[in-house]
Amino acid sequence: MDHPRITIIGAGNLATRLAVALYEHGFCISRIYSRTADSAKTLAAMVDTDYTTEIPHIGTDSDIYIFSVKDDALPGILKQLPPLKGLLVHTGGSIPMDIFAPYSDSYGVFYPLQTFSKTRKIDFAETPVCIEASGEKELKQLAALAESISRHVLPVNSDRRKYIHLAAVFTCNFVNRMYDIGAEILQQQQLPFDLLQPLIDETAAKIHSLSPFEAQTGPAVRYDRSVTEKQSALLNDESLKTIYELMSKNIHQRHLSNR
Repeated sequence: MDHPRITIIGAGNLATRLAVALYEHGFCISRIYSRTADSAKTLAAMVDTDYTTEIPHIGTDSDIYIFSVKDDALPGILKQLPPLKGLLVHTGGSIPMDIFAPYSDSYGVFYPLQTFSKTRKIDFAETPVCIEASGEKELKQLAALAESISRHVLPVNSDRRKYIHLAAVFTCNFVNRMYDIGAEILQQQQLPFDLLQPLIDETAAKIHSLSPFEAQTGPAVRYDRSVTEKQSALLNDESLKTIYELMSKNIHQRHLSNR
């Protein structure tokens, strides 16, 4: 069976890696849209296709339209759509599926649970993809698309997907900010971030054999005030001091309540 033709609306981190992954698996990317010509042209060249910076010119000949744009940009884009017969899907973690309902009867969600950067290729085969659709036909279509690039495809409704996204923010975005804070602290002392990388690697590796709760270590577990107060005093930024103290207290309370 022939692969469906796909239009990608967006040229950011996720859109770029998804478009390239689909292209490398034999899918025809019929057009790229981005509001900026440079990003649209760059991604279009990567997947050997045309591009546009005008929503009314995205074309109407695709089988699937994947919207991978900022949450607050999607409503405005949908209002500019030409009449489309294909399946409309977005890649957001927190946007409800029925945002497409006023514009089509055929719609869904294709949410890869991963952190993406334009310049870093990831293994889509190991990336979970959460899907949802307006009907059984559309769900089968999305499942086939997801299973062509991923070994981990999971039907998830909009309500549960919000909680998956929330969990992902804590375990990815917030954790990465902690790396950044650590890097800033070391930089202030003219020390390299490389010092922390083995620690980061081992912390991540441990949760393959231990639960995050079991893997937790450090002075906050036992709420060692002699250590935590001294460390808090080293922080000149009041917001970082607040983060340190709240996290230490939260870790201690979590472990105290599970003794």
